[in-house]
Amino acid sequence: MPLHLQKLCVGADSIEELESWITHRLEDKARQGLPVEQLHVTRMTPKRDAEILAGGSLYWIIKGVIQVRQSIRELRPVTDSDGIGRCAIVLEPALVRVVPQPRRPFQGWRYLSAEDAPKDLASVGDTGDLPPALVRELQDLGLL
Repeated sequence: MPLHLQKLCVGADSIEELESWITHRLEDKARQGLPVEQLHVTRMTPKRDAEILAGGSLYWIIKGVIQVRQSIRELRPVTDSDGIGRCAIVLEPALVRVVPQPRRPFQGWRYLSAEDAPKDLASVGDTGDLPPALVRELQDLGLL
C-alpha cells in the first residue's frame, strides 16, 4: 500500500488559486526553457521514500481542510542557493479533488497512511461546486 504526504498549502485560499499558481509556474518554466515540471522543495527528505514512490500522493491542506491531492512522481535531492541539501517533491500537475477532511495546522509535512487518506470525490460521487464546509456537514450526516 502506498504511503502519502500531507502538507499545508500556504498562500492559496482555494483549489482554484492553487491551480492558477501551478499553471503560472509551469508557463514561466516553459518560457525560460527550463524543464516543465512541478517541484515542491522541502527541508526534510522523507525516510520512507520507497513506500511513497509506490503510488503515493501529496495531499494539500487548504484553509484547514484536506481538499486536493497530487500524485508524487519523484523525490529528488537538491541543493538550495545557500548550499543546504533539500528534497524536491516532483508532482503530477493535475489536481484530484478529495472528500474534504479537516486538519490542524503543523509545520513541514506529515506522513498519511492509505487507510487515513480521504477518498477521491469522483469515487464517492460528484459534489459539484459545493463549499467544503457543506460537503463535510453532509458527510457527518451520512448523506455523502
